[in-house]
Amino acid sequence: MAVEIEKKFLLASDDWRRTAKGTIYRQGYLPAESGCTVRVRTAGLKGYLTIKGKSIGAARPEFEYPIPLDDANEMLDILCKKPLIEKTRFLVKYSGFTWEIDEFSGENKGLLVAEIELEYPDQKFAKPPWLGR
Repeated sequence: MAVEIEKKFLLASDDWRRTAKGTIYRQGYLPAESGCTVRVRTAGLKGYLTIKGKSIGAARPEFEYPIPLDDANEMLDILCKKPLIEKTRFLVKYSGFTWEIDEFSGENKGLLVAEIELEYPDQKFAKPPWLGR
């Protein structure tokens, strides 16, 4: 079973942009009553279906599967709750880790969030100077 352990931060500056390249994401959530999250996402020209279980501390089970892009777009258009989440994701390397920085558009325009995925909940990592709270 795959496990997701992530920490999220706001950003303190735009210094990260110097080396970043972005991919446009579009994602939505399918109704689920089991406490799980079911997400459909497009990332560039790829589609994904992701199921995430309930969080246990800083970790939660996660299962992700590639799906045809046309299927992902159709699910986003007709099955997912609205509004959809629209963002550009930038990957930035810093001190041995890859940070994912999401710049939101659409309903969440102006929001910037940095995320780091860890191997275990108390794993240490260096915080980049552009990172906020």
